Amino acid sequence: MIQLINRLISFVSEMKEDRKEIILDTAERLFSENGFDGASTRAIANEAGVNMAMLNYYFGSKEGLYKAVFERKFSGFHQTLINLNEENISSWDKLHKYIDLYVERVTTQSCFQRLMQHEISFQQRSGVGGFIVEYMNKNLNEIRKVLQEGINNGSFREIDIDLTISTIFGTKYYLVHLSGIASALFGKDLDNAEVLNQEIKPRLKKHLLELLDSYLKK
Repeated sequence: MIQLINRLISFVSEMKEDRKEIILDTAERLFSENGFDGASTRAIANEAGVNMAMLNYYFGSKEGLYKAVFERKFSGFHQTLINLNEENISSWDKLHKYIDLYVERVTTQSCFQRLMQHEISFQQRSGVGGFIVEYMNKNLNEIRKVLQEGINNGSFREIDIDLTISTIFGTKYYLVHLSGIASALFGKDLDNAEVLNQEIKPRLKKHLLELLDSYLKK
């Protein structure tokens, strides 16, 4: 009987977690498509197949749900970077893996990236913009560790780490957040997901890796 009760509790817990993930998936898509103001909690609840009471139970408010969407994205990626830094591989291999993960992330989530940048730029909701910046800095510190490790063990030459990180992220910013200007430069529509993933993504990976290899080598 105790085992049956425990399995039942586990089943209910898994169902709740699955429902929560469905709400977050739906909210992420609608916030990315319509922005914070354009995506109503009622529309999110309807598309997620839950009632408003359940949505409010999990997240408390629209802003709570909005923040949870960002937190899920950032915390998962942050843990991935921590795991990468703990791998028993060379600093070069860590850097190459980081670039691969980073480019995959920003090109497959371009709508979310724009939503994030909009929030940082306009600081419309108290606490959300600061929360995003805080998590971004945590992720930046992981790439900082890779670069510093490479300098310390002699794999990389002495460099300006801050500007190196700015170069990596500045390239992404130009392609994703200034896509209209970048599209004119490339002669391609960078708002087109197929163009971004099939043409721009491999070029971006190649460019950043070659740029960093040539810059970091002694």
